Amino acid sequence: MPIDRTRLQAARQGLPFIAPFFRRSAPRLLLGLAALLGVDGLQLVIPRVIKQAVDAIGNGTVSQEELLGHGGVILLLALAIAVLRFAWRNLILVFSRQLEVDLRRRLLAHVLTLDRAFFQQRSVGEIMALSGNDLNAVQMACGMGLVAATDAILMSLAALACMAYIDPRLTLIAVAPMPLLALSTASLSARLHHRFKRVQEQFSRLTEFSRTSLTAIRLIKSCTQEGNQAAHFDRLGRAYINDNLKVALLQGTLFPLSRLVANLSLLLVLYWGGRLTINGTITVGDFVAFTTYLYMLTWPMMAMGWVTTLFQRGLTSLARITEIFTARPALTDPAAPLSMPAGPGAITISNLTFRYPGRDEAALTDLSADFRHGLTGIVGRTGSGKSSLCQLLARLYPVPGQSVFVDGIDINRIGIDAFRDHIAFVPQETTLFADTIANNISLGRPEASLAEIKAVAQAVAIDQEIEAMPDGYQTMIGEKGIRLSGGQRQRLALARALILDRPVLILDDTLAAVDQTTEQRIIAAIRPYLADRICIIASHRLAVLADADQIIVLEQGKTVGCGPHARLLADNDFYATIHRHQTDRSAADGEEG
Repeated sequence: MPIDRTRLQAARQGLPFIAPFFRRSAPRLLLGLAALLGVDGLQLVIPRVIKQAVDAIGNGTVSQEELLGHGGVILLLALAIAVLRFAWRNLILVFSRQLEVDLRRRLLAHVLTLDRAFFQQRSVGEIMALSGNDLNAVQMACGMGLVAATDAILMSLAALACMAYIDPRLTLIAVAPMPLLALSTASLSARLHHRFKRVQEQFSRLTEFSRTSLTAIRLIKSCTQEGNQAAHFDRLGRAYINDNLKVALLQGTLFPLSRLVANLSLLLVLYWGGRLTINGTITVGDFVAFTTYLYMLTWPMMAMGWVTTLFQRGLTSLARITEIFTARPALTDPAAPLSMPAGPGAITISNLTFRYPGRDEAALTDLSADFRHGLTGIVGRTGSGKSSLCQLLARLYPVPGQSVFVDGIDINRIGIDAFRDHIAFVPQETTLFADTIANNISLGRPEASLAEIKAVAQAVAIDQEIEAMPDGYQTMIGEKGIRLSGGQRQRLALARALILDRPVLILDDTLAAVDQTTEQRIIAAIRPYLADRICIIASHRLAVLADADQIIVLEQGKTVGCGPHARLLADNDFYATIHRHQTDRSAADGEEG
């Protein structure tokens, strides 16, 4: 049977992630294995006691008191075995649960370090499956799998040694069918690995579909797609069941095969061992002890299939988890990171060209701009590069060297966390948590007082709406703020950014869901927050940025204009054309109203 190089490589990559925990828990593991060894050793003594009792009965030299003595010894051995069995279960199985907790904590901590490029390739459902089914499979392999494998090996070797001590030839006859089990297990385990991998991947797809269906339930209902979603989920569920049935088929083959080999060995021992007993080569007590040892050997043979399954599942899952652990963020700190200048006075962009990972077309081309204290607007048509520029300034993607500077320092020389600690960024897509309004606003500053929370809520014109709710600022808003309107969600996200009180504020079309009048009022209200700060607002509405200190006009990723509203309106035909179209449309909408 050829070696599965994929599994060997997966083991080499995955074991370093769990080896440190094994080293830290070495005393617990050694004590557990010692208790397991004690159980096996005591179990091997019992057949010897039975042999002595049977031989004494056959010779007619045993008294009732001696038989009671043999029974008492067996009872004491059984009690000792029970105590030691409880000890190893407590030591080793608790270790495996602690390993699972440690891996889950490290997995989440590592996932939180990864950036957008990773999450564009991995679904949330897959990560949820890894932290559930896959971690459980690793835990089982490192817990019961380790115990069963150790127990099977020790018991097999010890039982074979005791059997060989009674009669070497009979031992060879007893183990003759075992190569059949070894070859069959090697063949089936290779297929089991690939089938279990398909099961885990299908479970990831099933989890992701469930998650997206629940988060988009309002859209599904509005499009009356409940039936289609249920049918799709049913197809995924049936595929998952079919893959599990294929795994169960292989597992179901291993267990009967182990039982068959064990029964063949017992049949051979009954025939040949019986003849040896009749001929006087071994005593009746030896024969009884030998069959008892063979019975002990039966468990390792039967456990081989189960142990193989546990390790195959654990190895497959560990390989999947290792793929996450080996993923690295595209954004990394420089070797000697610099601190962010306190209260930066300017962010300068010079000849910036940017492409998203995996794309050939540039999102921004030879772009230059200068952002200083006050309000800077970024305008342009859809797809002009407004969001790309905001995301780069928030350091969500790698920035080409010598293209973005903070007070003259290349942004790539500043530590990522140090830079982001000075940025308050509100993206287009609003993210809220199933928590209270107050906790959502104070996410970045959990220590903020209710007065501070109310102040920023008033600035974004949502305070009165919050106070009108049954529980005010303690109102639970549901997952992703499902109980709020789109405009309310956006204003809460803006309030969350304002309460951070950071020197740079970046708003990427944050208020698109509110009407133009409200947006103008909100921007006017946050003006007091912009003193000695850099504020960048990207918007598709030109009118709301009319009072900005400067406006940068983008088209197809390039700067086509820069200056205050009045000057652009007079000197920039592109800007004037967009302004005229938006003004005409607003007038037409007003007449319709």
